[in-house]
Amino acid sequence: MAKTYADAGVDIGKIRKMQSGINSALIQTKNEYTKNFLAGHYAGTFEAGKYKMSLHCDGVGSKILVAQALGKHDTVGIDAVAMNANDIICIGSKPIVGVDYIAISKTDEQLVNEILKGLVAGCKEAGIALIGGETAILPDMIKSDTKYSNADYDLAMTVVGISEREPITGKDIKVGNVLVGLESSGLHSNGFSLARKVLDVNTWGKEMLVPTRIYVNAIMEMIEKAQVNGIAHITGGAFSKLSRIGEHAGCGFLLDNMPQPKGIFAQIYKKVGDERECYRTFNMGVGMVVVVPQEDAQKIILIAKKHKINASIIGKATKEKSVILQKDEKKIDLL
Repeated sequence: MAKTYADAGVDIGKIRKMQSGINSALIQTKNEYTKNFLAGHYAGTFEAGKYKMSLHCDGVGSKILVAQALGKHDTVGIDAVAMNANDIICIGSKPIVGVDYIAISKTDEQLVNEILKGLVAGCKEAGIALIGGETAILPDMIKSDTKYSNADYDLAMTVVGISEREPITGKDIKVGNVLVGLESSGLHSNGFSLARKVLDVNTWGKEMLVPTRIYVNAIMEMIEKAQVNGIAHITGGAFSKLSRIGEHAGCGFLLDNMPQPKGIFAQIYKKVGDERECYRTFNMGVGMVVVVPQEDAQKIILIAKKHKINASIIGKATKEKSVILQKDEKKIDLL
């Protein structure tokens, strides 16, 4: 049985190397709309007249296989919205419109209608207008190993954001700034290649399908009312992804007050048996991290509470360019 993300087919180190090559290719395509090009961050940026715009594309991943196993498809659309909207807000941009892409093995109107229920619900919560999309029937391409239903599918979305300010990249983070962790709703939509190997879907399937939390309204208010220096969406690569904002400030992070794993995370922790693997693969109960000066931390926590999100200080910015998890006096490098 797979015990690491790499064993399950997803090697974070190799992915980082591949992404570096992708970012180099992106920069070659700069034009008059991308003078202040932001590559390799949570969203791409461009300018249209006086408007600072952002763009992001993401999918639901193999969480769809859990939806297939349970025959429940009315929430994965929320995940598609959340994975895009939550990345867009990491640079301080407000998501405004989106389009979806459903690739399906054969025509299944009922299934598509179920998927659309989630897309519409997620868009309404995030304040996004779903202005179009594409449904592709691909019988020779879309196939899964196990046939749970009449049709197999993949789901992705692209979202556009808008901002009146310069992107929040992390460049303003100072050593000593604190990390406020916003509670996740569960696994969200990453790490499922491993989660499906270590968890029994019959026992944990319902909890695995809990939709990704959408943080748009809370984060937009935090940006308006506090000095937010960096924001990290904890998805693929989990807390190692903090380096994405740390590199812009030339700093690192110490996670010395992470919440105790509970529920599905406690079970994963028990099954995987490796702290580094858990915190490089799963959000472990923290879906978003907001980096602020110490004096603004309580303000962030109260705003989160207003939006029915639990939050707490989970660490701080450090001069060492690393991401360190400290548990029981043991320090674990997550990079």
